[in-house]
Amino acid sequence: MIFKYNQDFSYRVYAHQVFDKMTTKNNLLTLFLLLSTFFVSKLSNALSNSHLTGTPPNHHHHHHHAPASEQPLAKIAIHKAVNALQESACITANPLLMGCQGEDTEWVNVEVKTSEPSESDWVGVFSPANFNSSDCYSESTNELQDNGPYICTAPIKYMFANHSNHDYTTTGKASLTFQIINQRADFSFALFSGGLQSPKLISASSPISFANPKAPLYPRLAQGKTWDEMSVTWTSGYNIDEATPFVEWGWEDQSQTKKLSPAGTLTFSRSSMCGEPARTVGWRDPGFIHTSFLKDLWPNTMYTYRMGHKLTNGSFIWSKLYSFNSSPYPGQDSLQRVVIFGDMGKAERDGSNEYDNYQPGSLITANQLTNELDDYDIVFHIGNLAFAKGYISQWDQFTAQIEPIASKKPYMVASGNNERDFPNSGSFYLSSDSGGECGVPAETMYATDYGMFHFCIADSEHDWREGSEQYAWLEKCFASVDRQKQPWLIFAANRVLGYSSSSQYAIEGSLGEPMGREHLQKLWQKYKVDIAFYGHIHSYERTCPVYQDQCVNTEKYNYSGTVDGTIHVVVGGGGSELSTFAYVDTEWSLYKDHDWGFVKLTAFNHSSLLFEYKKSSDGLVYDSFTISRDYKDVLACVHDGCGTSTLAP
Repeated sequence: MIFKYNQDFSYRVYAHQVFDKMTTKNNLLTLFLLLSTFFVSKLSNALSNSHLTGTPPNHHHHHHHAPASEQPLAKIAIHKAVNALQESACITANPLLMGCQGEDTEWVNVEVKTSEPSESDWVGVFSPANFNSSDCYSESTNELQDNGPYICTAPIKYMFANHSNHDYTTTGKASLTFQIINQRADFSFALFSGGLQSPKLISASSPISFANPKAPLYPRLAQGKTWDEMSVTWTSGYNIDEATPFVEWGWEDQSQTKKLSPAGTLTFSRSSMCGEPARTVGWRDPGFIHTSFLKDLWPNTMYTYRMGHKLTNGSFIWSKLYSFNSSPYPGQDSLQRVVIFGDMGKAERDGSNEYDNYQPGSLITANQLTNELDDYDIVFHIGNLAFAKGYISQWDQFTAQIEPIASKKPYMVASGNNERDFPNSGSFYLSSDSGGECGVPAETMYATDYGMFHFCIADSEHDWREGSEQYAWLEKCFASVDRQKQPWLIFAANRVLGYSSSSQYAIEGSLGEPMGREHLQKLWQKYKVDIAFYGHIHSYERTCPVYQDQCVNTEKYNYSGTVDGTIHVVVGGGGSELSTFAYVDTEWSLYKDHDWGFVKLTAFNHSSLLFEYKKSSDGLVYDSFTISRDYKDVLACVHDGCGTSTLAP
């Protein structure tokens, strides 16, 4: 919903990439919406063979995840909060009214005063402002409770009172600054003593709000079902019974010929969640997610657009004006630039939520991609998006963070463990990584074209083994491309279904997701996939062109001629806490980097591709290679990659 794709073209993004769980095979894609070599090899085979039983892998074998600190909001035992209001304590916030000029974010000053200060005192931001026990929910009875804990909803963010106020414990006074984004409700600030585990409410501020809490916000673009279609997804507080959503759009240089395209509206409810905390303390109303499809676009043309809502009284509510450049015609010979990364997460620019300990590189990557907006055309964020983990308010925070990018470039996503996995929910892996979201805000599997590129984006959280529905879909996706028109064939998934020398996989003895390459390498080889990208592991690593664990090309930087193996790239350093590498010498690993970064692909024409790995910190290139070849090289016969033939004349 917030993001979602599924089968031929489905993409559901945070609360609404308007995409429900798609049921047909020809669905729309919408947007918005981590030992010796011999021993490792032997252990990998043993683990793989033990799982070839037709049943999903169990808890024990597949839960050495990429490192990620605890979700900051999960540190708060909010259900233990008690009312301990003190007359001597006071907390105030200003301004009381935000967004008076149409802004969707505001910096709010909060003043704290108490006669009994402690270094464990903290301030929580609650939205809606009324955070009493009226919304306490019981998992056992599946209903709201009248006599539950005093507070049953986690704050949307928090900050310790002594943050930048080092004399707080002496003076009892603190000044804090929070960045607040419009999230369709009012806000209040609460001062707690007792730390995060034994919170005692000692003071609460008066509510503050945005001038229009329901305003249309945070647009995210995505490729449509066809090359000449772009979807626009956004969030608002307007349901269809109070306003009709649409997009006004047209050529940038012709303001008199604007078109109107209707939008669909979706949302999801607490009952859609699979478990805690998404059904309990993490629940927050996601608002309404609207998606409109802008069709019959001209190739490589600049368009402007804005989201609108026609109210029942006939008046209109408008968003800001945005712009995008439409996609090239499939196979078109022109400069085409693609950015790929995984596992960004979100962080707070005001320093709240102790973000340095959770997704420390998130803003570094987001800032660099914003600075380079003119240097790429489309983005693929291949899983582990917001790391909300059941705290639904964080999806708004994430879409606000990527809005400078996603409002201007198609922002394509993939599903990861932190979006989908939850026990007894149908996910391939049985962890509770999604925090009970179980793919509702974001779940994807799709194919899409961009000029000379053809992308097959897998869902690593559903069965991808040979004989599965997804395996058949992947083969169809690979087989469908015309390599004469689209020579660059790209595969992507969140989990490393190929090769990784990270510590997490080395512990499992697999150097990649167990069973991954054993099942999929036949497809990569048969259809001559150029590059396979993965997230999940929070670092960068590139292999040689490889097949059956062996390098098939001794070149490292300039590849030419026959496509005789696939290059595997882990690019999960989008922002999360970094992963470590194992002390193991792998022949196929050519370059490793323990840092945040992203990959940029540049297709100059049908015969020349440039690959660049760039660090988020400075935007400089630290690893690169080129591929130069002709169409006949794609057709050439290679081991396990030959078409059928006959000796008959």
